[in-house]
Amino acid sequence: MRSFVDVASIGPVVHGYHENPFEVLGPHEVVADGRRALSVRAYLPDSSQAWLIDPQEGESRPMRRIHPAGLFEAICPADMHSPESGRTYQLRAIDSHGNQTTMHDPYAFPPLLSEYDLHLLGEGRHWQSYEKLGAHLREINGVKGVNIAVWAPNAESVSVVGEFNQWDRRKHAMRKHIPSGVWELFIPGVEEGLLYKYSVKHRGGHSVEKCDPYAFAAEVPPRTANVVASLDNYEWNDSEWMKDRLETNGLDAPMSIYEVHLGSWKNERAGEAWPNYRELAHQLVEYCQEMGFTHVELLPVSEHPFTGSWGYQTVGYYAATSRYGTPEDFMYFVDYCHQNGIGVIIDWVPAHFPKDEWALAKFDGEALYEHADPRIGEHPDWGTLVFNFGDSQVRNFLVANAL
Repeated sequence: MRSFVDVASIGPVVHGYHENPFEVLGPHEVVADGRRALSVRAYLPDSSQAWLIDPQEGESRPMRRIHPAGLFEAICPADMHSPESGRTYQLRAIDSHGNQTTMHDPYAFPPLLSEYDLHLLGEGRHWQSYEKLGAHLREINGVKGVNIAVWAPNAESVSVVGEFNQWDRRKHAMRKHIPSGVWELFIPGVEEGLLYKYSVKHRGGHSVEKCDPYAFAAEVPPRTANVVASLDNYEWNDSEWMKDRLETNGLDAPMSIYEVHLGSWKNERAGEAWPNYRELAHQLVEYCQEMGFTHVELLPVSEHPFTGSWGYQTVGYYAATSRYGTPEDFMYFVDYCHQNGIGVIIDWVPAHFPKDEWALAKFDGEALYEHADPRIGEHPDWGTLVFNFGDSQVRNFLVANAL
């Protein structure tokens, strides 16, 4: 049986430089033997065999290898994939070691970013960009997974790598939305707590694993992967403080601020694990109340690789540092302070960021977050990079973070 795929488009997919792998992979309507049908293609590197599974009918169809790198194809009835009715297929593959895996096809799901979202992101006017970019747990037609999106307009291709695909950039190549420069992919089966990064392929062909600028959590440094995390599970109990804060935090209200670096405050545990946000909350509230402070001001708690910087060389602007616990632990810290009448101020560092290759520097192979001119884009005293404040998307990244 002949293949319905354009031969010229196979190379960019299997070699990892296709801007829109959905043009080749996933379900595609075709006419076979005079009837409407679907050509389903899956790139399953290292797989020796593959099948197309119809869970509704309990049937499986063998997929034919159409490229030695692991590109498979099967022809099936047109109604085997119907997002409107919630019906979709699954893939089953056997690798070279005989291990069998059944999975949903990430290329069978539509993009979740709306045209309006992409328009605002492209113009740098999406003040809730953190709700769209980064990794977000989602459910599509009853299938749970994570939707991941990243801004990398100069990249040749971007893939998601992580624990769920053995850090193999071939397995989850993303789709580029033009002209916004945002790449997106829904990955079924990825759960909270799993590690991930982006594999960004530069125009020169070099690939670098990068952190997620919009990640909500990361590994404890010096490890550098991000963690799929939800911010929706914590139940806040500070409604009274929030209701009264206009009065208690008014410009004419008295303030007494205690500034503290969480990692070194009351540091009596040299060589031991870092203190937890929850533990620190109780200790700090007791101290602030005893000393008459109305607010606690935290030296930067956004994720940073170099502990000696005290947080002033940030890479994870949307992630509270994992040194002291999880996002929910940090929420508890703020919540407990509020419940006890203590306001929380957080130092913010939009002035510069470190040059670590895995972080924001030359994110897509070009000067993206930093200014391209080193006379403007580098901080000579600190050896760090300076944000390109003249770029609307960079300003969007920072303003949304402040909000």
